[in-house]
Amino acid sequence: MSKIIKAKHTSFLLSGIILAILVFAYFGLPSFREFIDFTVKILINGSEEYTKEYFKEFGVWGPVAIIAFIILQMFLIFFPSWLPVIIAVRAYGFWWGILIALTGVVLASTIGYYIGKSFKGAFLNKVIGEKKMEKMDFWISNYSFGSVVLFRISPFLSNDAISFIAGMLQMKFKKFMLATLTGMVPLSIAIGIFSEDISKLKDGLYWIGGVGIIAYAIYIYIDYTKRRKKHNSSS
Repeated sequence: MSKIIKAKHTSFLLSGIILAILVFAYFGLPSFREFIDFTVKILINGSEEYTKEYFKEFGVWGPVAIIAFIILQMFLIFFPSWLPVIIAVRAYGFWWGILIALTGVVLASTIGYYIGKSFKGAFLNKVIGEKKMEKMDFWISNYSFGSVVLFRISPFLSNDAISFIAGMLQMKFKKFMLATLTGMVPLSIAIGIFSEDISKLKDGLYWIGGVGIIAYAIYIYIDYTKRRKKHNSSS
């Protein structure tokens, strides 16, 4: 198997390995299984005050574990990106939970960006193809900020993939991080609000994702119209 194919499937391989380890630990270690079951039960059915008291027992390691999980989630493609936000908010309250989640997102995005940045040039041309690379270069050059915002604000798009892609296509880091926060801050706040009532969370996520996609489509249309008018006036 070539280096290119290996690199292309690294995230899937790591996801499978990590998932296998977690499954083995869950079914092979009774104490780990009891801890997971009890924690999930508290997060889903426990009162807000009881949930906070439970996580206080972990001390500083509670927030550290959530941040570590967000970073690890880059390679856990099976887990939804909004899950750690819900856990953080229910465990540490609205504002502290959002701050913990955003800290994890910033660290994970930075790591993903620089991993992507290490794969460039000929590697991208071979994996993606020259024609697609030209289109993606145009997309990043003209709509990079909006694209990152869309991927961040939509709970159903691959949050982690956009970090790798932005790094691969040499998007400026400051611009990438600003776009990341522009999308993640409102998403985290919205998830924090909806997570207070788990039964409403699903509908809330659909609304958030739908509004984000519609807003981005409007942004693309307005920008395209401006570019066409500018091109017609100059010709």
